Amino acid sequence: MSETAQAGTTTRRSPLHDVHEALGASFTDFAGWEMPVRYSSDLAEHHAVRQRAGLFDLSHMGEIVVVGPEAAEALDYALAGRLSASAEGQAKYTFLLSRGGGVIDDLVVYRTGRDRYLVVANASNREVVAAELADRVAPFDAEVFDESDDVALIALQGPDALAVLTETPGFGVQGPGNDHDDFVAALDALTYYRAVAAEYEGEPVLVARTGYTGEDGFELYLAPERAPGVWRALQETGGPRVVPCGLASRDTLRLEAGMPLYGHELGLDVHPAQAGLGRVVALAKEGDFVGRKGIEQGPGPDAPVLVGLAAEGRRAARAGYDVVAGTDADSPKVGVVTSGALSPTLGHPIAMAFVDPAHAEPGTVLAVDVRGTRIEASVVPLPFHRRGA
Repeated sequence: MSETAQAGTTTRRSPLHDVHEALGASFTDFAGWEMPVRYSSDLAEHHAVRQRAGLFDLSHMGEIVVVGPEAAEALDYALAGRLSASAEGQAKYTFLLSRGGGVIDDLVVYRTGRDRYLVVANASNREVVAAELADRVAPFDAEVFDESDDVALIALQGPDALAVLTETPGFGVQGPGNDHDDFVAALDALTYYRAVAAEYEGEPVLVARTGYTGEDGFELYLAPERAPGVWRALQETGGPRVVPCGLASRDTLRLEAGMPLYGHELGLDVHPAQAGLGRVVALAKEGDFVGRKGIEQGPGPDAPVLVGLAAEGRRAARAGYDVVAGTDADSPKVGVVTSGALSPTLGHPIAMAFVDPAHAEPGTVLAVDVRGTRIEASVVPLPFHRRGA
């Protein structure tokens, strides 16, 4: 990854930075990275993913490898999930918990070999995740390696993603007989939250059927120097079906899909159950794990819980806006918005918010204070949008 010094700070750049510049991207700082926020319009990029396919650069994410004879046992202790139960090629969504049960980071963990796991962390938490894992894994016969600088990540998301990827020349599966037909067969057999060891022009690529948009799609882990060639190949093959997409559309897509964002719906002061993700914590697994005691004690019966909010009109709530019990001026505050936007797919404002449990039942009518105006909003189940709906 390249870096550039600006005003005494170091801003990291993706190996795809020159590609983004050539495509006319606008950039923003994200966790110390200069990343594309949009290329044309947020709406066009959002709709492209829902209707055709979008291409995202996610090279700012952290990739940390845990390897060794006791890697499975180590991760069962270090993380909230039962990673030892994962089959080779399977991915699991899980948490790195604090000892009090709060979320240090939410992770996707791939079992890429019998004794090897790939842990994918949020960009802002890469260093803390690597350090915490190294500390927690130390008593076991396993090692932790932060390989983030050696990995680029491209996501192809949308209903046309499978067709575009299978049509793109140069891909094969690792091992004997790794021709393109084998790659197509492997993709056809690949189910959600599974990955396959593949190749592009003879170089390794991990192809995973995962994503953060609520659509079908793939994430490709590969060497940084190979990323521009793969990006261009996918664009050339897809033609008008494939649209480069930035962080702005990724945020509205994940919001419609009800997917949490660390620092908004998840954090050190949030227990998974508050965010409706208690099922991710494997309390039934044998032995202790970091955060078990805090999870078992729970956040308390009065702790706020995450809900969806839907409103009419065009004025959208944003993170940090107050949620109140009604539109009257004296209605008390009952929560706070964590993420909000005017939904491009649904055509009306949506938001996620933490509210008092007494006001969390679907159908409850609340209000959001939008710059001094109280906009009526109803509690609705998450997600707001489901693929194919």
